[in-house]
Amino acid sequence: MLIGLDPRTTPELLYTLARMGHGDEIVIADRNYPAQWSAAGCLVKDVINYPGHDATVVADLITRLMPLDTFHSHSVLRMEIDNQPDTMSDVHQAVWDVLTPRLPEGGILSSIERQAFYRRAGGSFAVVQCSEDRPFGCFILRKGVIF
Repeated sequence: MLIGLDPRTTPELLYTLARMGHGDEIVIADRNYPAQWSAAGCLVKDVINYPGHDATVVADLITRLMPLDTFHSHSVLRMEIDNQPDTMSDVHQAVWDVLTPRLPEGGILSSIERQAFYRRAGGSFAVVQCSEDRPFGCFILRKGVIF
């Protein structure tokens, strides 16, 4: 047992976050995302499952424990809606609302085209799949440093 952790934090997620280093990326995938396919190219080959939880819950759990990066072009990427790269859906805004207060100074929230998201996610550290049912509810979070 550990004190101070949200009880929804699984051992798999905790171990994965502890193993990640600066600049490593973790994917939050919605329920329609091909998580097994992406995870095959990741360091952690097994998908970390969060059934019954949406993307906002998973983003909250991760960023309570993991700092977001400021040394690269982005701290977080959201999957763009096809042919509407500037449109923020309800799920995008909900996750942004969770992450914005946790961004370090200089942190950037950005977006990436869907097919490019798939390619990038396939080389990430791990994939966390949740039960998010809102379309395009997928994100990539880049781990920062603690000063």
